Amino acid sequence: MIDRYSTPELSRLWSEANKYRAWLRVELAAMEAQSELGEIPREAFDDLTRRSAADPLDEAFAARVAEIEAVTRHDIVAFTTALSERYGESARFIHHGLTSTDVVDTAQNLLLDEALGTVLEDASRLREVCRAQAVQYRHTPTVGRTHGIHAEPMTFGLKFLNWMSTLDRDLERLTAARVRVRVVMLSGSVGTYAHVSPDVEERVAELWGWRPAPVTNQTLARDRHAEVLSALAIFGTTLEKIAVEIRHLQRSEVREAMEPFGKGQKGSSSMPHKKNPILTENVTGLTRLLRGYLVTAMENVPLWHERDISHSSAERVILPDATQAASYAARRLTGVLRDLVVFPERMLRNLNDLGGLVFSQAVLHRLIDEKGMAREAAYAIVQRNALTSWETGEGLRDLLERDPESPLTAEDLDAAFDLNWYLRQVDRIYARFGL
Repeated sequence: MIDRYSTPELSRLWSEANKYRAWLRVELAAMEAQSELGEIPREAFDDLTRRSAADPLDEAFAARVAEIEAVTRHDIVAFTTALSERYGESARFIHHGLTSTDVVDTAQNLLLDEALGTVLEDASRLREVCRAQAVQYRHTPTVGRTHGIHAEPMTFGLKFLNWMSTLDRDLERLTAARVRVRVVMLSGSVGTYAHVSPDVEERVAELWGWRPAPVTNQTLARDRHAEVLSALAIFGTTLEKIAVEIRHLQRSEVREAMEPFGKGQKGSSSMPHKKNPILTENVTGLTRLLRGYLVTAMENVPLWHERDISHSSAERVILPDATQAASYAARRLTGVLRDLVVFPERMLRNLNDLGGLVFSQAVLHRLIDEKGMAREAAYAIVQRNALTSWETGEGLRDLLERDPESPLTAEDLDAAFDLNWYLRQVDRIYARFGL
């Protein structure tokens, strides 16, 4: 991911040096298990552990691996060669009985697990901001829109409550995907354990609190990674759903809410008056990447026979980038919602802008329920007056009061045009969330 859309934690996590540290962690875990089984000398494991702790893998080591790989054209061979150079005799027992993907795939799971932990923290913070705003604007009236057109009254807090509920499901999906990649694969070439005992894999899994992959060929099945990218892509659609709503609410014709606009910020190089929804537009763009990465992850699932590396080059891009894009977008949106500028007076003005048309269903039901009219006849009366209101701008209530075919009294119309009646169940909805 380019620096502009990176987060500090995930930039460090996905660095080349940290990748090699993860590879070494897998190698050392395998060596520990093999030493316990008597397959390699315990002294070799202890010595390599001490040396690597005293002289951890760094950027200089990553540069040396790159130099060797330029000749060998094989990253694991370059890695083990560089380890031997750095740590000496004890490194000769590293990679004992393993194949490259044992190390690469298991280490990648370590990195994915940590990356998803960061994304989950970001999603949780966003969820908490939605909860706080849902509480704050619980009873703030606004107009609900369907197809972009005024529909009926609701509260602004219900928007946040809906987003909070969606994020709850995102957290479940991301957690499930994280569990799916918490597996260890140390099965050797083509997955037969011919050169490494299954006990090694099981012991490493036990040490980490993970599970051994029940069966592999020479790679972990990529449906696991596709599930991760799917959870991230769906999370991205939640972020975009929220971002698009803020962008709509900030439009000049609506102006019910807007992104924070900092001191010294400029909205346009040519139009000094502009305040543009650039933060949420940025979120929208990043979530498009997440959906694109999912397509690539799905295409990585079918590989040739027991293994090829057509997935490898793609994963070097999509896994770091997807987790970073999700983390960055979530943090950006969290800041927007936390500092959102809200205009309740404008919401009420917009709610009343169409002269009471948003109360048409209450009028319809009163004609049916209280006056005993057939639905078709009642609908005709309300729609006729509503369309006149659209065309003339005259209030719906005034038109109904003068309509000779309408049996509604002033008291009936008071009840039908009561905003509080529309919002009477809001607290019950909130109670479902313990709020």
